Amino acid sequence: MTAIDPDSISMDAEKEARKARLFTRINKADAWFQALGLSWVTPILKVVAGDNPRAQGKEIWRLLGVPLLAIAIFLGAWSVMAPKVQTSLGAIPGPGQVWEQAVSLHEEAGRIKDKEDAFYERQEARNAKLIADGNADKVKERIYTGAATYYSQIWTSIKTVFFGFLIASVVAIPLGIGAGLSPMLSSAINPLIQIFKPVSPLAWLPIVTMIVSATYVTTDASWFTKSFLTSAITVTLCSLWPTLINTALGVSAIDKDLVSVSKVLKMNTWTKITKLVLPSALPLIFTGLRLSLGVGWMVLIAAEMLAQNPGLGKFVWDEFQNGSSQSLAKIMVAVFTIGIIGFMLDRLMYAIQSVFTFSGNR
Repeated sequence: MTAIDPDSISMDAEKEARKARLFTRINKADAWFQALGLSWVTPILKVVAGDNPRAQGKEIWRLLGVPLLAIAIFLGAWSVMAPKVQTSLGAIPGPGQVWEQAVSLHEEAGRIKDKEDAFYERQEARNAKLIADGNADKVKERIYTGAATYYSQIWTSIKTVFFGFLIASVVAIPLGIGAGLSPMLSSAINPLIQIFKPVSPLAWLPIVTMIVSATYVTTDASWFTKSFLTSAITVTLCSLWPTLINTALGVSAIDKDLVSVSKVLKMNTWTKITKLVLPSALPLIFTGLRLSLGVGWMVLIAAEMLAQNPGLGKFVWDEFQNGSSQSLAKIMVAVFTIGIIGFMLDRLMYAIQSVFTFSGNR
C-alpha cells in the first residue's frame, strides 16, 4: 500500500485555494470588462489561469475573433469597392488612403503645437526683457490665434457635449422625478414632451443663436464663448427628452408596496426621493442618460456644421468646402473619430451605471 504524503495533500489544497481565489477575482473583474466593452479579456485570463482552454477558446473566438473577422471583411470589401465609386472629389478613398490622412492630421497637429509653443516662448522672452528694462507696463499676454489642431477640435466637441448634457441632466432628472411622483405634473408636461421631442436641432439652432447673441455679452475674461454656448444649449434642448421620459417611467414604476411603506414611516419628500425613489429608478434613469448623451453627440456635430462653431462638425464642413483631393479621406477620418468617440461615451456612461447599480455584485 502506498503511503499518502500529508505535505503533498496540503500543497494541492493550497494550490486549489489560490486558483479559486484567482477565478473569483476574474469573475468580479468581468463586470468591469463588460462595462468597458472588453468582455473578451475574461476568457483570455481564464485560459491563462488554466480553466478549460477548449471552452474558453470558443468564448475568445465569439467575443474577439468573430468581431475582428467582421472588421477584416468590411475593410476588404471597402478596399475592393471604393475605387469603383466616383464622387465630385474623385473615387472614394480606401482604408489605406484614410489611414494616410489620419497620420497626416497627427503630424500636422504636432507642427501646429510646435508653432504654438514657439509663440509663447517668444512672448515670454519678450515680456521678461521688458520687465528687466523697467517697462513692465508694456507687458502683454496674447493668446495664440493660429490654426486649431485636429485634436483640439475633438476636445472642443467633447467639452461642449458634456456641458450641454450636464445642463440637460440637471433639468430632466428633477422634472422626471416630479412627473413620476405626480400624475398631475405628468399630464401637464406630457404635451410639451410630445411637441418638442421631435424637433430637429437644425430648427433649434437659429433660435438659440439669436437669443445667445442678444443676451450674452462676452469679454476676454468670459468663461464661455458665444459659439460654445450656442452649441451646448442646442445639445441640451435636443438631448434632455430621453432622460426626462425614462426618469418619469422609472419613478412611476416603483413598487406600490414601497410607496405604502414610505407613507407608514411618514417619510418626508426628500427622504422618500433619496432613500426610495432614486435607488429604485436608477437603472432606467441611467438608460435615459446613455440615450441622451448619444443623442447629444449626434446633435452637436450637426450644430457645429450648420453654425460653423469650432469642433469636429466644423472640421467636416471645412474639408467639404475645401474640395481638395485629400478632403474626402479626411472627412472619413472624422467619421470614424465621431463613431469611436460615441462608442467610448456610451461605454463611459455604462461604467458609471455599473458603479451605482451593480455594486453589490462586485
